[in-house]
Amino acid sequence: MAIVRFRPYGSAGDPLASGFSDIQSEMSRLFDSFFGRPTQMGSGMERVWAPTVDMHETKDELMVTADLPGLNEKDVHLSITGDLLTLKGERRWNQEAKQDNHYRSERWFGKFERTLQLPVPVQADKVKASYRDGVLAVSLPKTEEIRPKEIKIDVA
Repeated sequence: MAIVRFRPYGSAGDPLASGFSDIQSEMSRLFDSFFGRPTQMGSGMERVWAPTVDMHETKDELMVTADLPGLNEKDVHLSITGDLLTLKGERRWNQEAKQDNHYRSERWFGKFERTLQLPVPVQADKVKASYRDGVLAVSLPKTEEIRPKEIKIDVA
């Protein structure tokens, strides 16, 4: 299995990529509006965003962690259907700050949704999730038939 780094908004340290970030965001906005997905809404401060996610496998389970800073666990909804794990929610914009008083706005607000295809079968009824310090951790126990089993070798 290959590990692929998720880079939803380009690379901040790359000067060449920073020149293309405006083009990339405009193209994303055009595609989103073409396919009927929400783009900038209302105040112009809400944008479509996706939390970063890591997934790794141990002997007995599949582990998924997602960065969700600034959210309550009540703002996050997690579901599993077959081999798809769906994470959705919304980070709300602080309405007290007026848009014309901003010098910089880099944090992403609005609704998000990530659907991850699980690489191994899991026991959906035994999935556990915890949320601490802005990080969601999901433990998905593997089904019995795919767990490695030790085979005893008899001496002849």
